[in-house]
Amino acid sequence: MSSPRPVFYVSDGTGITAETIGHSLLTQFTGTQFSTNRIPFVDSKERAREVAALIRARGEAMGTRPIVISSCVDPAFATVLGESGALVLDVFAPFIEPLERELLEARESRVGRAHGMVDFETYHRRINAMNFALTHDDGMATNYDEADVILVAVSRAGKTPTCVYLALHHGVRAANYPLTEEDLEHDRLPPRLRAHRSKLFGLTIDPVRLAQIRQERRPNSRYAQLETCKREVSAAEALFRAERVPSLSTTHTSIEEISSKVMSTLGIERVMY
Repeated sequence: MSSPRPVFYVSDGTGITAETIGHSLLTQFTGTQFSTNRIPFVDSKERAREVAALIRARGEAMGTRPIVISSCVDPAFATVLGESGALVLDVFAPFIEPLERELLEARESRVGRAHGMVDFETYHRRINAMNFALTHDDGMATNYDEADVILVAVSRAGKTPTCVYLALHHGVRAANYPLTEEDLEHDRLPPRLRAHRSKLFGLTIDPVRLAQIRQERRPNSRYAQLETCKREVSAAEALFRAERVPSLSTTHTSIEEISSKVMSTLGIERVMY
């Protein structure tokens, strides 16, 4: 088997943009294995030369040409990185010149705008949304008046990570409510949720997968038994149908996809930070 192709996400900021775009690109090539590394804060030519040397050495050690996905705003850094012998992909290059022509304005090559704290209002909105998600996790707080969305599901179906993602990346105040055995004995919404029907979104999951997740948390417990999982998931899905709560299976769905579906279904319009 050939060595994995080394890939470097290089940025003069956090590297989040380069890694996000790079990951999306690499998933289109399923026949190649990749070894990825993120190198942030490459903010000088000297540092770029150090990184270029590191990339060159990695390529020589692995016997294959590295790939560099760069979000450095200074074009000169891409030139320096090219001295590594790697394939260098500048994520901004295809777009800057057409935008400059269209807007009749030259770019300002300033670091940190994509993920820096440049807008205090939106930054604090994200922080407040995160605090909201944490205080309203697993039904700990049930004052849902300020919630944008309330995720409803049985335990371990993916409520908490989805709430955190919605808060961190979209500034959405997301609460979650865990359906208990008592809740599932009825085909009606729990009383504390009825006043917030328009904010509800249900998550479901394949019982076999749920049993695997619960087994890791509480090995050999009744909570993790497959029959328990089947019964709870079936009851939750019946409740969603009876109450016309929109729902989605998380079994093979990423947090990003779940979040997008939740926002689209409930008509929540927020930019991604």
